[in-house]
Amino acid sequence: MSEQPGVLDIRKILDILPHRYPFLLVDRIVAIEDGRKVVGIKNVTFNEPFFQGHFPGSPVMPGVLIVEAMAQVGAVLLLRGVPDREKKLVYFAGIDKARFRRPVTPGDQLRFEVEVLKLRSRSARLRGEAYVDGVLVAEAELFSSMVDRDGDPPRSPRAPASGTARPSMPSASSAPTSAWGRAARSGRTRSSKAPPRWARAAASFPSPASACPPRT
Repeated sequence: MSEQPGVLDIRKILDILPHRYPFLLVDRIVAIEDGRKVVGIKNVTFNEPFFQGHFPGSPVMPGVLIVEAMAQVGAVLLLRGVPDREKKLVYFAGIDKARFRRPVTPGDQLRFEVEVLKLRSRSARLRGEAYVDGVLVAEAELFSSMVDRDGDPPRSPRAPASGTARPSMPSASSAPTSAWGRAARSGRTRSSKAPPRWARAAASFPSPASACPPRT
């Protein structure tokens, strides 16, 4: 894969990713092979907001944000060819085999190399590696899922207003049909079993109050 500096600058990245400051963690895409691999750059500066607290006097980029930046580089690859990408979001579905080899500090330039391991219509499995000066600093396998962007984030359920009918509870016929759901309906869940041996033994121990006589 040939690399041509400036393949995607920050303006083009903003057209693809929904992320914005302070959570846009990709500065440039230097190489991209549609559906297969992408290489992105993140310039780490002392002005990053997370350095104020991580850690004062000894700034280190959090490992979770290195993985987030890696995922954003992968999201550029996944969303670039989607015609209605402004209506889509790419969510984390899982992280596996994450390793952090050395700290990333202000002044470092992170180079992310992300390749596709498995690609489906609405999900992908990626492998990413992060380098500083040619040295591997982090790696992980990422599982991503593409979802429709509804505009408003989901909200926590609230109590209905006065005079509003409360929603009815689901009936037994609408209960989950998974193995866990069938076990729950039949009473074969873990909570229905007798307490483990260590719990029964602990229950037979005298409490501190009964074991120690009161002082006179």
